[in-house]
Amino acid sequence: MDQDPVSRFLTEAFEEDIGPGDHTTLACIPPEATGMAVLLAKQEGILAGTRVAAEALGLFDPGLLVEHFMDDGSRIKPGDRPMQVSGKQRSILQTERTVLNIIQRMSGIATQTARYVDRIAGTGARILDTRKTTPNFRRFEKEAVRTGGGYNHRQGLYDLILIKDNHIDYAGGVVNAIKMASDYVERTGLPLRIEVEARNLDEVAQILATGQVFRIMLDNFPPDRLKEAVRMIGGRTETEASGSITLDNIREYALSGVDYISIGALTHQVLSLDFSLKAVKDQPS
Repeated sequence: MDQDPVSRFLTEAFEEDIGPGDHTTLACIPPEATGMAVLLAKQEGILAGTRVAAEALGLFDPGLLVEHFMDDGSRIKPGDRPMQVSGKQRSILQTERTVLNIIQRMSGIATQTARYVDRIAGTGARILDTRKTTPNFRRFEKEAVRTGGGYNHRQGLYDLILIKDNHIDYAGGVVNAIKMASDYVERTGLPLRIEVEARNLDEVAQILATGQVFRIMLDNFPPDRLKEAVRMIGGRTETEASGSITLDNIREYALSGVDYISIGALTHQVLSLDFSLKAVKDQPS
């Protein structure tokens, strides 16, 4: 039976690390030895990835027992012990790095997302991620964004029609692109909504006159022009700001009245949070 995508990814991650054998563990650890290891936080941030880590551990060795003491989404500080695993020492050692890589990366993304979410608190705008993700790790990175308080824009190219600048230029203009996309949706019968990027106020006006879109992405609009565009749209579509937005200026963008702000840096400019998995040998009874 074929594995589901998550199990297949995790299996391949273990195979990448272990290869033909973890010879250090095989040399040093008897096959019957059991023990415990605790996940130790070494930085402040938002915890994410322990759910995925537990799934990975169970896939590798169903005999491993995982106990959670803090939920994903919790704020952590150095010294916190959010999770522990017990079972065969060989299994713990062979899964250690893969599990830590998952938790560290996802916690870094959740922490970064929370910073942006906190910065725009009270404005009504919401933070979106993008497709600027690690190949084959996207589902987990997007889960981490949700854990940090953000929202997923789309999973991939298949669940939304998003007409961007290159589509517009290849199609001969924004109006042509929208009409072709609308015809495609009608012809195929697919339940796809249409979002379109606007690069200036003239394109905003063309999009509004054409209709048939649920959201306009306002790309690289400075805050004053963004505010003008939002006022021009007047609630006829959802609005999204993107491009040149940082932690330092995001609140100014959010105060424009825009509905969503998409931030590629949630996933492509992230430092992983530091954790370790520390062995605790079984105590004699």
